[in-house]
Amino acid sequence: MKLSGLESEYILYLASFPPRECGIATFTQDLTTACDKKLNPAIKSRIAALNDERHTIYNYGNKVVDQIVATELHEYVKLAKRINLQDDIKIVNIQHEFGLFGGEWGDYIIPFLQALEKPVVVTFHSVMSDPDDHLKSVVRAIAEHSKSLIVMNKLSEKTLIADYKVPKYKIAVIPHGIPSATFEPSDISKEKLGLSGKTVLSTFGMLSPNKGIEYAIRALPEVVKQFPNVVYLVLGETHPLIRKSNGEEYRNFLISEVGRLGLDKNVKFYNKYLTLEEIVSFLKATDIYIGPSLDMQQSVSGTLSYALGCGRPVISTASEYAKYLIDSSVGLLVRPKNERALKDAMLQMLQDPRWMKSLSAQAYEKSRHMTWPNVAGAHMNLYKKFAEFGEEEKKLPELKLDHLKRMTDSFGILHFAKYSTPETRYGYNLDDNARALIVATQSYAKNHSAEMLDYIKIYLDYFVYVMRSDGTFANIVSSKLVKDGTRDEDVQGRAFWALGYVAAQNSLPKEIVDKATILLRKGLHNVRTLKSPRAIAFTTIGLYYFLKSNPQKALMNTFIKFADTLTALYKKNAEPDWLWFEPHLTYSNAALPEALFYAYELVKDKKYLNVAEESLSFLKGITFSQKHYSPIGQKGWFFRDKARAFFDQQPEDTAHMVQTKLTAYNVTNKTEHFEDAYKAFQWFLGKNFLNQVIYDEATGGCHDGLGKDGVNLNQGSESTISYLLARLAFENINKPQAELIQEI
Repeated sequence: MKLSGLESEYILYLASFPPRECGIATFTQDLTTACDKKLNPAIKSRIAALNDERHTIYNYGNKVVDQIVATELHEYVKLAKRINLQDDIKIVNIQHEFGLFGGEWGDYIIPFLQALEKPVVVTFHSVMSDPDDHLKSVVRAIAEHSKSLIVMNKLSEKTLIADYKVPKYKIAVIPHGIPSATFEPSDISKEKLGLSGKTVLSTFGMLSPNKGIEYAIRALPEVVKQFPNVVYLVLGETHPLIRKSNGEEYRNFLISEVGRLGLDKNVKFYNKYLTLEEIVSFLKATDIYIGPSLDMQQSVSGTLSYALGCGRPVISTASEYAKYLIDSSVGLLVRPKNERALKDAMLQMLQDPRWMKSLSAQAYEKSRHMTWPNVAGAHMNLYKKFAEFGEEEKKLPELKLDHLKRMTDSFGILHFAKYSTPETRYGYNLDDNARALIVATQSYAKNHSAEMLDYIKIYLDYFVYVMRSDGTFANIVSSKLVKDGTRDEDVQGRAFWALGYVAAQNSLPKEIVDKATILLRKGLHNVRTLKSPRAIAFTTIGLYYFLKSNPQKALMNTFIKFADTLTALYKKNAEPDWLWFEPHLTYSNAALPEALFYAYELVKDKKYLNVAEESLSFLKGITFSQKHYSPIGQKGWFFRDKARAFFDQQPEDTAHMVQTKLTAYNVTNKTEHFEDAYKAFQWFLGKNFLNQVIYDEATGGCHDGLGKDGVNLNQGSESTISYLLARLAFENINKPQAELIQEI
């Protein structure tokens, strides 16, 4: 018998699933959604849903391909046999919570594992310390029949090793996933929710007596005396199992406590099963998250994880998971069943707004590795250790310009951002506006959007503002619109790259092309004296585009002079073990061979092609490994005869490698160049030495770099524009990108 809805390669999850109201169901939905979003649509997630009793029915969607009743032992074995017959199921993941499965300590899962012939990975949402003999035997049996056990923190790993004698090699630590939420002041979401002017405390999740919410409520009277605008939001409906046995007894008890303490204006209940959108919205409106749980054995908490993920400081009782997740940089831990301790912690935070702000920022920064794209990637990497999947279907992310627009005001694109929030005080620079002009122009070529035309005009007007009477360009403009006095050669080169590109675009309105052409001509006498190899390369690329549309002998001579200069630099510095233009590798390295690919394309002189291919091959040998691409680190660069720096890796260098490899493909038609470009692009998507996603799909921005210990979370213009240039480069190749990608 074939499971319904299966027709490709699948990971099957045995778990509860929405619309069943259950924390494991929500987790499974979020995890499988994130895994399916990874750039691997040939491998899909499907669900074998656990129903809580025989007479229950749920309106599942297409993702659920089978169902069993958790309390019916025989159904587990039957399900295992159905799975065994389905070749397209490559691996089974069990989302495990002891109360989710039938039997004593959920031991009905053991016959399922014994009958199953597929590789199994089990995710433990609870790991109990000091187990009794039967619990110990259940966990050991699960471990014996599993390829790997996933836990969400190191404490759970230690417990499995010490108390259950599970070998360490069988355990994978993957954190609880969190949404890729933007970091915003709470005032923005408060206004949307009608909470403006309030100091918001919140707790979310399914209501049950072990949540300890009464202690948080009892802590409030003294807090409200000092801070009358405090409102405590209790978000979520009563747990279905509690509601089934005791109705709304606990909620009614909490409401009576609110009335007894005179807190009717300060405590509000939202009795609803929350959607992810609602959870994030309420958390963003929160100033302090309260976790008063009474379960000190709790080894994972999605609520605490989500709160930190939205950048909210946390006051929590010291459960096992809270002790792992929360330190003094992100919140406070208190004793359980102790309203006084909760009251003191609340007042300590509320009385020090600057400290709260610091806690908030640290909470956001320290939780970025837990975002669902990173967690999904870790799961996929683990699955691939135990299951053979066929060729992956590959694709690129959809083009998203949201952060580019967010960073742009009526004057130009701002340079810095704190996380994804633009920082106006640092002003603007021409480097960013030049590259943003190219991005906007390439985007306009795709859909002739009137909105994108407005952005092109903004960026081009920035050029007008910073051009001096001698034809050079200022780079930095302060927030008060004061220009700097620098004449950095690389800035001049990037300016000509952008102007040459825009001036060559027949699809643009004539007034824009004419303005770019005038600016380019005004500065020509200055660029002819450039000495910086990168400035020469950038200018050569810009002149290539201009000359393709506007062939001119004098300008062609300048173009050839630049190409010859780069070739001469290569001959001067190249040795058999160092095939490069300089005695070091720094930033935007691939721009140098890229310029010579363009020179060959325009002039057809093979000396340019030979140097371009030799130097790019040398650069590839240093920056590409079997697993991933690693650009030269800016902390030390790479000087000949010295060790290369690996950190910090910058999006700019990755983008130039992608662009150059695709240029090389267009010029030579060698598919290896396209394959390398695709591999380098994956650096943005998590295939790097930390397996961390650099591109933020939530904002459309790109983080500012990859360090030894983590990601620089700011999303400045240079990084975002670099990502967009790399992404757009795939739109400008000689063969349809989708067809090429599938050939890799």
